[in-house]
Formats: sequence, structure tokens, C-alpha cells
Amino acid sequence: VFVDSGAVAFHIQPYKGRTDQSVYDNIRYIIDKYGKHGAFYKFKSSTGRVLPLFYIYDSYLTPPESWAELLTAKGARSVRGTPYDGIFVALIVEERHKYDILASGFDGMYTYFASNGFSFGSSHQNWKAIKAFCDANNLLFVPSVGPGYVDTAVRPWNNHNTRNRVNGRYYDTSLQAALSVRPEIVTVTSFNQWHEGTQIEKATPKKTVTRLYLDYQPNQSDHYLELTRQWAENFNKEKDKWLM
Repeated sequence: VFVDSGAVAFHIQPYKGRTDQSVYDNIRYIIDKYGKHGAFYKFKSSTGRVLPLFYIYDSYLTPPESWAELLTAKGARSVRGTPYDGIFVALIVEERHKYDILASGFDGMYTYFASNGFSFGSSHQNWKAIKAFCDANNLLFVPSVGPGYVDTAVRPWNNHNTRNRVNGRYYDTSLQAALSVRPEIVTVTSFNQWHEGTQIEKATPKKTVTRLYLDYQPNQSDHYLELTRQWAENFNKEKDKWLM
């Protein structure tokens, strides 16, 4: 069923020893093993390229000059123009990262965090300026949205970054902010990251000895899936107009 209805893009985490060389090896393995699978996601950008899409989390941990060896045409182990080419999207946390991302040879940047105001990149008020920078430099801007945020069960000190769902209004506001900058892609953080309170999958009331899981009452258990469907339909209709 999933092969017919969905596809997988890879989110490469900052594992121990991650370098441009190890990511090159990762990409080769992924494309060799899964590149012809029906559920391997490929993205057609506005430039007409249809390539695998990779998100590189915490990309700022590796220097731009190292990424450039992989992601620029003249790099020592460049994937550009090879069977291992792709669309590589870096994480923007601080404002200065946008210049590093450009120098690295990435194809775009995403914001990941669901908490508005947590970082420069995740602050909705900065998305218009980030999108303008990306447009000026032929980069994708991929804003990330979430239904809310609460991670105090695992990070008790982080209460100031909690964002209440307000029965879906926080999600609506985030999605509206994303669509207002006319991106080609919007990502949702996340489907089932329960410990950070960002899940959108079905939820029913549940309480254990140590924890009360937040549910979606008084709404239905699929409330956030339904909101996601509605916004996805709206996004696709609007995007068709933007790209005409």
C-alpha cells in the first residue's frame, strides 16, 4: 500500500564520524540499493531536475569547504553530474548558516524545528527574508512546520520552547506562514515524535504511572491528519498557480 501512496526521502543524521567522505559513501549505498524502488522519493524542481532528495541534519557541524568537496562540480569527490547526484538540503539554525550553505554547494535549506522562535531558521518572521536569499541564489527554501511542541518530559529545563497546539490553531498558523512565502516544499516535523509532542498520527487518550500523553480531544483522533490533508490540497493548488 505504501509503495502506491507514498515515498521515502532520507534524513541523514550527524552520526559519529560523519564527514563528506562518509556521506558520499552513504549516498552511493542508498542510491545503489534503493534508487530504482518505487517508493524512493525523487523531486522535480522548478528547474526541471528530477533527483533524489536528501536532508542533512546539523549540516553546520561539517565545514563548508568539506561539503564543497562533495557538492560542488569541482569537488574532489563531487556527486554532481554523476549517478549519485541529488538535491541536498541543509539545516539553517543561525542566520550565518545561509552563507555557509551557499558556499557548501547545497541545493537548499530547511528549518526543521517545530517551535516558532526557537532558532533563527524556525522563526516564522524570518522566513520571508530567508526565501528572498534563497531565490537570489537559486536555492530551495523548505520551511518546516509542526502542530505544537512540548519536550519537557525529556528536557525538563526547556519549558520556554513549549508551543501549545490550541486545538490545531498553532498548526494552521505555521502552515499559513509557510505557504505565504511560496515554497516548493513544506516539511512537517513530525509524524510520530511523541517525546517532543510534535506527532500528527492518530492519538487516543492514554495515561501511565509516570506520564499523561497529550491527545487531541475534543477533536477526533485523526484531527491532525485531516488538517494535514486539507493544507496539502491547498498547497498543491496554490503551488500550481505560483509556478505557472
